[in-house]
Amino acid sequence: MDLDTRKVIFIRDFLKLESEKAISQFEKLLKKEIKEDLELKPMSIAEFHKRIDGSLDDSKNERITDVDELISEIEKWS
Repeated sequence: MDLDTRKVIFIRDFLKLESEKAISQFEKLLKKEIKEDLELKPMSIAEFHKRIDGSLDDSKNERITDVDELISEIEKWS
């Protein structure tokens, strides 16, 4: 299901809500998301290059985690 279809379905379901509490919670969530979107800033080219250089250095010095090890570790979290 594409994003536009999901939005339409969500709006239809939202319009059926009768709960003041539920609507208030959605309003708070929407305000929070809008605020976070406004606070996001793209990183500078210098920061981008610094991160790339750091990652290359980590790889060169074998400070990396194998994907299988990472998955195994994540599975222990739950």
